Amino acid sequence: MICAGENAVYNRPIAEMQIPSSGHGGRARSLFILICLCWSSASRGAEWSAPAQELARKIARVSGPGAIVLQLANRSSLSPKDAEEVGRELQVQLVAVGIRAGKQEQTTASVDVTLSENSLGYVWVAEIHRAGGDLSVVMVSVPKRDTTVTSQELPPMTLRKIPLWTQEARVLDVLVLEESASPTRLAVLDPDSLRFYRYSGGHWQQEQALPVTHSRPWPRDLRGRLWARADRGLDAYLPGVVCRTPSGSMTSLGCSDSSDPWPLSGQFALGAFFAPTRNFFTGALTPGIGHQTSIAKFYSAAPLQRQNTTSWVVAATDGTVHSLDDSFDQTLHVAWGGDVASVRSSCGSGWQILATQPGGGSGDSIRAYETSDHDSAAVSSAADFGGPITALWTENRGTSAIAVSKDATTELYEAFRLAVACGQ
Repeated sequence: MICAGENAVYNRPIAEMQIPSSGHGGRARSLFILICLCWSSASRGAEWSAPAQELARKIARVSGPGAIVLQLANRSSLSPKDAEEVGRELQVQLVAVGIRAGKQEQTTASVDVTLSENSLGYVWVAEIHRAGGDLSVVMVSVPKRDTTVTSQELPPMTLRKIPLWTQEARVLDVLVLEESASPTRLAVLDPDSLRFYRYSGGHWQQEQALPVTHSRPWPRDLRGRLWARADRGLDAYLPGVVCRTPSGSMTSLGCSDSSDPWPLSGQFALGAFFAPTRNFFTGALTPGIGHQTSIAKFYSAAPLQRQNTTSWVVAATDGTVHSLDDSFDQTLHVAWGGDVASVRSSCGSGWQILATQPGGGSGDSIRAYETSDHDSAAVSSAADFGGPITALWTENRGTSAIAVSKDATTELYEAFRLAVACGQ
């Protein structure tokens, strides 16, 4: 007897196994066992039927009918057997919407499906590579089974929040200068100075304080960014002003009025022009995102890389969030704040967006997300802060971000490093 959806396999009889040669009782017991096995397999497939159907339909809307190359990777706590069932059910649902598996030379698209998860459930992500190099990402969220398991069995992504610095004066940005198990040297930018600190003897000691000079009053909601140059010097970007240290030296700081673009990423060459009397970017880009050199005014932007394609998530000043690449400008259906950053990790698709949201009480929170063409899925629990987030920048290496908040109770500015960790 062969169950639907299963392949017939011949196994040699086990020597000690007693097989009834005749009799209705033996045949009935054998039939009952086979029915139970088929029912168990069908139940597992049925469990994944609805989300597989949803993912198949989303894939079809992008790729259209025809032949594809399908690959599936399991980065979740699903067992290999369950992952195989998911893959089998997905193929069934793809056939139902007019998509079949084919050889590379016969296909117009390839689809890489990753089974990942967060603390709320499974997240299935499909990267669709169309002919000509176009890439789209779709995803579905799948509830986890209602079973009792340990945290080791279900490893969600964790957004680590590591304290770096606290002070009374407003903190615009913090840059870690020397990496070790714990940061040992920091640069801290405030409205009036760039200060350098070293950790020694159990506390931070100031090494240098360099004044930040400017010819015009600062805007009310002041923003700034520190940038480590390849020649081991530092740049400090403020509205209408750029300050620079000499190459390989932190002993002096030269500031001048400037309209130079601010760098948006240490991984990808993109700069944006900042409004000198406001707190946002004008929308003018250099060199641009594909052919787009001008977009809507925005507060922040963060890159995401998928294979050889790079897109940018942009938080516009009108409250919308966009996903931009060489060809498309799509609005994401999210309710985020104005600050976004991205980090590279070994979790999920390999890139996550960190976005601000109102938290409990008077504080904000930051959560990690993965995004598709129009949707997003939370992949970490929220990291809560004691007050509003005043800055959020990806660090130059791209594997972590710096968040600054003002504590509503102490009124102190606090800087933290944020990083995404898997299975914790």
